[in-house]
Amino acid sequence: MDIGICVASHIGDIDYVVEAEKLGYSHAWLADSQMIWSDCYATLALAATRTSTIKLGTGVAVSGTRPPPVNAAGIATINAIAPGRTFFGIGAGNTAMRIMGLPPHRIAGFDQYLREVGPLLKGEESLIQHQGKEIPIRHVMPDKGFVNFEDPIPMYVSGFGPRSLALAGKYGDGAVLAFAASPAVMESIWQMIEAGADDHFSRDDFYTTALTAMVVQQEGEAIDSERIKHHCGAMAMAALHYTYDQYRNFGHQPPNAMAGIWDDYTRLLESVPEEKRHQRIHMGHNCWVMPEEQQFLTADLIRATCFVGTQDQMIEQLRALNDAGLNQVMNLPSFDPRYEVLRDIAEKIIPHV
Repeated sequence: MDIGICVASHIGDIDYVVEAEKLGYSHAWLADSQMIWSDCYATLALAATRTSTIKLGTGVAVSGTRPPPVNAAGIATINAIAPGRTFFGIGAGNTAMRIMGLPPHRIAGFDQYLREVGPLLKGEESLIQHQGKEIPIRHVMPDKGFVNFEDPIPMYVSGFGPRSLALAGKYGDGAVLAFAASPAVMESIWQMIEAGADDHFSRDDFYTTALTAMVVQQEGEAIDSERIKHHCGAMAMAALHYTYDQYRNFGHQPPNAMAGIWDDYTRLLESVPEEKRHQRIHMGHNCWVMPEEQQFLTADLIRATCFVGTQDQMIEQLRALNDAGLNQVMNLPSFDPRYEVLRDIAEKIIPHV
């Protein structure tokens, strides 16, 4: 199994990707969220000039903030710097859109986007819908090194529900998933992916990656120890942010792991005026936990949202998931301890999977 990293894009911290390459990580997925991090393509360009083997791509680019030709040109530019090791992750962008007070693409719009961007990633012509018309578009000057379409750019589609996973099967070379807790969960995910695929689909040719925060538990350590909360608390809290968005916009109720904290958490957010609340929900997103939110980092929340276990437990689970068809886990630790976590996983997990 491959172990990659997901990076909160930071223009001043390219050393983190360089270190990941040295430690044997397979992929660096640079996240795209314009109102909280650096621009992902600018950060990828710098990372591409300082690395030589690690695969680089968007983790994931957002369909709602850039039209298909813009994302295609961006990643094809990275492919000109890092030929043969560039990939394109794409999603509807819950955080990137919600943080601006806007909705992410719905399924129909995301379907159209994937249909339009796919040919562009190959340097081919695509029909783009605009104001009720279809406009043929292609990169008309692909020579002289402006972009690179000669080396393939695989497209990995982010999906966390049956309809988006079906789109991954329909259009993608792979999928970005929520972490599968067991081979049975992974099989359920495969069935959702295959629901959108054609008769030529093969699991062997489809690359799956799960996003989580990994922490190797020390002997006798509680799952809600201060160290574990420091290392993966931002991922756990991001799941709570996402759940609140689903509750706020669609009325979805929280899972059982959040039941004991839900009322206090919603009261905290709803103390912020409605017209500004979209700016507050995702504060610290996947980087750190706001001081007033520390109280919500319970053992139940961490257990439900992160990948925490002893070295032997984690290796056993990863091997079982690999046998079930999961090709990669990408790790997104909290920001401040990210180097410590990077080295710990490289030492205790990567050599064994």
